Amino acid sequence: MANAVVAMSGGVDSSVAAALLKENGYKVSGVAMKIWSGEASSGEGTRHSCCGPGEEEDIEDARKVAQILGIDFHVLDLRQEYKTEVLDYFCHEYLSGRTPNPCIRCNRTVKFGALLKKTRDMGLGFDYFATGHYARVEYAKSKHRHLLKKARDLNKDQSYFLYSLSQEQLGSSLFPVGNYTKEEVRKMASSLGLSVGNKLESQDFITGGYSTIIGTAQPGQILDKQGNVLGEHRGIPFYTVGQHKGLGISAGEPLYVTDIDRGKNALIVGSKEEVYRDELTASELNWIATEELKCPTMAKARIRYLHNEAKAIVTPLSKDRVRVKFKEPQMAITPGQAVVFYQGATVIGGGTIEEAGN
Repeated sequence: MANAVVAMSGGVDSSVAAALLKENGYKVSGVAMKIWSGEASSGEGTRHSCCGPGEEEDIEDARKVAQILGIDFHVLDLRQEYKTEVLDYFCHEYLSGRTPNPCIRCNRTVKFGALLKKTRDMGLGFDYFATGHYARVEYAKSKHRHLLKKARDLNKDQSYFLYSLSQEQLGSSLFPVGNYTKEEVRKMASSLGLSVGNKLESQDFITGGYSTIIGTAQPGQILDKQGNVLGEHRGIPFYTVGQHKGLGISAGEPLYVTDIDRGKNALIVGSKEEVYRDELTASELNWIATEELKCPTMAKARIRYLHNEAKAIVTPLSKDRVRVKFKEPQMAITPGQAVVFYQGATVIGGGTIEEAGN
């Protein structure tokens, strides 16, 4: 009998993932991460953030599910690791004028990294690590590689957030709900008598908004592309490329953030058309379907989670840098965000956007 540890968040997806594994003959244990360093709050029925004062309630929900399923359950303190790997990184990126993706960072370094290490350190042996992500992993014998694939429910697919996982991480990972729709998962939870069946999903990365961890920032000028001063911003960490609302300036046409000049502590604004670019460069690459990209490759690229995939040619510039040329211009290519490359349902790999081309 194979042993599986399930990262349980107290939500419906990880709860059903644990149930499915037990049903399929695995010896299952549940683990929950303690990552919130502030005070707990009471707000039953409210939509919690991934990191926030509702954590204790979520952990208790996970504990109740474990009791119903008859599996062991452990809570591991990862507050320091989460602060170092996610919160500090998040602040540094925003203060540098970039827009990071904390979920991708958390998956690679905390959930599939520090959490597994602490689980092993406490003596809990396991063969597989499972989560409630909507994605699938397959092993391609011809390539001798583990492949990351989209979920069956494309409306819930979360493969974008998992592109940075290594072959070792993918080889020991299970995503039990990846072959089901969200509706089917909720129905399974109800049939098992799990109260989390209708629980609201996490709403945001951190409760209270980004300002709660970024703090104050230096105000600066809002400029047009000619360098004319149009107004003042409250600090570049609170803005991102493509942003339209909250600029506090009026003009004859709607204005959008087209660039962030960290050196001048300035926002550059322009028309909506100026936000569209047809090229980007990316680094910090991780390849899944291949060991290394050695020649220009046709793919579909996604420049953020809620962005539609777009046809592009991905050209290697070095071992850890690529140029991506889109067939059609894309709106708000944002430094710091992830670009993920697909061929059909398979994730080829991805990286972090350095800059947008002209």
